[in-house]
Amino acid sequence: MTASSLFSGRLGLAESRIPHADRHGLIWLSRGRLFVEDGTLRFVCTKSDDLDAGDYAIPYQNVSLILLGPGSTVSHDVLRVLARHGTLLAAVGEGGTKFYTAPPMGQGHSEVARAQARLWADESERLSVARRMYAFRFGKILPHRDIAVLRGIEGARMKETYKLAADRFRISWEGRRYDRSNPNATDVPNQAINHAATFVECAADVAVAAVGALPPLGFIHEDSSNSFTLDIADLFRAEVTIPMAFKVARKALDEPGLNLERTLRREAAMEFRRAKLISHMIERIKELLHVDDGGGNTQRE
Repeated sequence: MTASSLFSGRLGLAESRIPHADRHGLIWLSRGRLFVEDGTLRFVCTKSDDLDAGDYAIPYQNVSLILLGPGSTVSHDVLRVLARHGTLLAAVGEGGTKFYTAPPMGQGHSEVARAQARLWADESERLSVARRMYAFRFGKILPHRDIAVLRGIEGARMKETYKLAADRFRISWEGRRYDRSNPNATDVPNQAINHAATFVECAADVAVAAVGALPPLGFIHEDSSNSFTLDIADLFRAEVTIPMAFKVARKALDEPGLNLERTLRREAAMEFRRAKLISHMIERIKELLHVDDGGGNTQRE
């Protein structure tokens, strides 16, 4: 939500709690102080990419999730007021490149979670959602109904995507290699992919939390406690993660001593804003789970 969506000056609080289905998404705040004054939630800030410097009254009853960026503080009263009205609050890195919250975290409604659980619990429906996820990546629905076959096709596609990106940015590429326990123990392009993937997963964390979906119930990923988050992040691997990683890898190779992680984090923050990545992730989740904008109605294909 932009600065024009906020209200300068005092904003009185209504007594009723507005359902999440009727709220308007996210507010991004950074470089400031979030506090309560005379019953109004206020944010006093310096200029940032999200807001001009000023004193803003936050219409928190009309939003689902407040994202508090770097350089910000929050008072105890804020947490009390937000909890009372069911408005979520999470701390994030620039542009959503990091995601910090202390669970449990919920929206006060379960429509999205129940829709996801129904689809996940039905083996046929679970496969259908997985096939649609692959269709988003391939640009078409493939006839295959074996998830192992689809994973194999996707693996071959990703190898070609890596190669094309490497050629585009004039990078010597010897294949994808990574060690989860030591992500820096590899070459620069692979390190860049590790960092970029982490940032895109954090953006997916925000999207999954914003709609009230269930992170453990993935349709392609299975074992992780944030399997669904990984599913959503992977939908944007070819168009966001890989090009961004190779772009910054090229810069790092040209400028020895460049801090790869920091540079990539800043690039990710700019790209997330430019592409409205989290908003697109939210819409994709709704589409996959057959949840409409009215909040919770579902339909089968």
